[in-house]
Amino acid sequence: METLYHQTNKQIQEVQSLMGRLENTDRQSVHLLENELQARIDQIFSHLERLEILASKEPPNRRQNAKLRVDQLKYDVQHLQTALRNFQHRRYSREAQDREREELMSRTFTTNDADTSIPIDETLQLNSNLNNAHRGMDDLLGSGSSILTGLRDQRGTLKGTHKKMLDVANMLGLSNTVMRLIEKRATQDKFIMIGGMLLTCVVMFLVVKYLG
Repeated sequence: METLYHQTNKQIQEVQSLMGRLENTDRQSVHLLENELQARIDQIFSHLERLEILASKEPPNRRQNAKLRVDQLKYDVQHLQTALRNFQHRRYSREAQDREREELMSRTFTTNDADTSIPIDETLQLNSNLNNAHRGMDDLLGSGSSILTGLRDQRGTLKGTHKKMLDVANMLGLSNTVMRLIEKRATQDKFIMIGGMLLTCVVMFLVVKYLG
């Protein structure tokens, strides 16, 4: 396991080094570097699957530490995967804007029988609408993230309140029926919270799908 662990850790460091070259790579070669990075990340994920199996076979006194080390590697490579996808998303957006700008600049006069005009206003309006849609999606995603964070915080608050209520109930010697009612209400609140999170995720997915 040690050999594979150090090999995987070295690969992660190499990917981190290559990630720093993305911003300075020319447009003609950047997709080749992206493909190389993705291939290396996929290989790391494959090694992590093997490491998880090996960690589970470690002696009991070393198993927990082995799993923690593998989890740390997994966290690092997931962070790299997210960074690569974010870079690709920004690159796609820049290329789309460049294409729109080139199309606008390449538009020529359209000749009619009586006059000559330049259809620039329509193109500018379309570009403005696209930018507004992108900003709206970013704002909505940010709001959805804030809502999910709030729901997680609310869950923690509810769990704390539930524990305090149980402690007070024990101190006052309340009946088992009252205790069950308290636990039932806490369970209902938990389902409501989960339902709210799922609904928020569905709304965000639909917005991204139809506005994107």
